[in-house]
Amino acid sequence: MSAPEYSVPVRIESLGKAPAHFRLAATDAERAALARRFDLLAVDSLAGELAVVRQGAGAGVEGTWSADVVQSCATSGEPVPVHVGGPLALRFEPLAADPGEIELAEDALDTMPVEDGSIDLGEALAQSLLLALDPFPRADAETLAQARAHLLSEEEAAALAEADRLARSPFAGLKP
Repeated sequence: MSAPEYSVPVRIESLGKAPAHFRLAATDAERAALARRFDLLAVDSLAGELAVVRQGAGAGVEGTWSADVVQSCATSGEPVPVHVGGPLALRFEPLAADPGEIELAEDALDTMPVEDGSIDLGEALAQSLLLALDPFPRADAETLAQARAHLLSEEEAAALAEADRLARSPFAGLKP
């Protein structure tokens, strides 16, 4: 697996029972890499304020996060600016060899892996961002109306295609 685009590793052994506070903000390069990873036009900001507490071999994380991104409208391709964020609560736990089938309670926290004795707060924010995005974003009505003004009807598109086909014909130059 390749390294995450936005990584803020924290060693489990450095955590205690008292909360450790982290203020995170992705850099320009990290945000650009996340935009490519998530197929976004842009990630203008990604930040979080998190409190992390050691819980056995893992850790608990609580806090808030926010992001400003630009998605592509699912119907027109026009840019759609979006603000997402909110509370964050999750657990980091060591990977089980074979967890088998598990059933989660309704109030169970999302769980991320402890890898090589570390948790990755940056990747936690990145995954929170991905989960918060609308899979089919739509531009506002005015933007969609402007985009539609540039679209051709089926008849216009067929006429253009036919004209193009005739122009590329080897006999096109023979017409008077």
